[in-house]
Amino acid sequence: MQSLSVDPSLLSRSSPGATSIRNLPVNLFGSVMGLSGLALAWRLAHNSLGAPAWVGEAIGAFAVGVFLLLAWAYLAKLVKHPGAVRAEFHHPVTGNFFGTIAISLLLLSVVVGPYSPSAAQAIWTMGVVVTFMLCYAVVSRLLKGQVDASHTVPAWIVPCVATLDIPVTSGQMPMAWVGEVNLLAAAVGTVLALVLFVMIVSRLVHRDPLAPGMAPSLVILMAPFAVGFLAYSNIVGGIDRFAALLFYFALFMFAVVAPKVFRPSVPFSAAWWAISFPMAALVNAALKYAEFRGNAPLWILAAVLLAALSLALAVLTVRTVWIALNWKLLA
Repeated sequence: MQSLSVDPSLLSRSSPGATSIRNLPVNLFGSVMGLSGLALAWRLAHNSLGAPAWVGEAIGAFAVGVFLLLAWAYLAKLVKHPGAVRAEFHHPVTGNFFGTIAISLLLLSVVVGPYSPSAAQAIWTMGVVVTFMLCYAVVSRLLKGQVDASHTVPAWIVPCVATLDIPVTSGQMPMAWVGEVNLLAAAVGTVLALVLFVMIVSRLVHRDPLAPGMAPSLVILMAPFAVGFLAYSNIVGGIDRFAALLFYFALFMFAVVAPKVFRPSVPFSAAWWAISFPMAALVNAALKYAEFRGNAPLWILAAVLLAALSLALAVLTVRTVWIALNWKLLA
């Protein structure tokens, strides 16, 4: 009688213990940041380049759906595995990615703003509160001392850049207190982002390079300057030469880190979503700066960056869905 054999990989996929919501990484909320930023970029492209309006709105709706799915899944993780969430929050590297939840709320408030101003105000206010709470917690943790220098990674910037996103996303907020909150957020985000940027660059120069799996996070190094451009121009009500300096340095940093990130040797994982929001911020900045200057080379640059971002996020979305369907995302 012929014996039956079963592929061990199939057993591991169907086994109840093979995957678990416990392993859902918080950095997946970076996908919401990137998709929301892409939606806002296509809105700008509709106004300035005549791009179809439905593209930005469709991407925005998709971003909302992804956020709701991830929020439900991570809430399930919190309920079933609170210890895992606690450990993730207190981890010196992954804990910083809780800032992606706060930034997602701020960006989604702009996405839903044209459809429901009251919902946008509620989401934005929630995002502001969560952002300041996370930034306070992260900075307090760092100031306790005895932090391993090898943990000084680009992810440290995320909770601080989150505060810069408050003035970026506050344009349609009618509350009387918004102006002062914008100044507070810009003050905190600017100083902390610059301090941490110097610390991170020093670590990258003087110590071993990041592990290949962390290479995509290098793109975060340009975020303080691209987001800073958007925040500063919103606060002062226009684009001046200082804003231009921020934009061009963000562009320079992208040119420096891109060859180190977009390489076949860097394995794919959920960590790749770290590239999405910094690139989206750069694209939005490029579109705004091109509209301000009104010359052809800047419009071409903005269009190329928008196309590159759209392609990158399409690839990331497909590959993330693929590893989810293959039971690897929660393995």
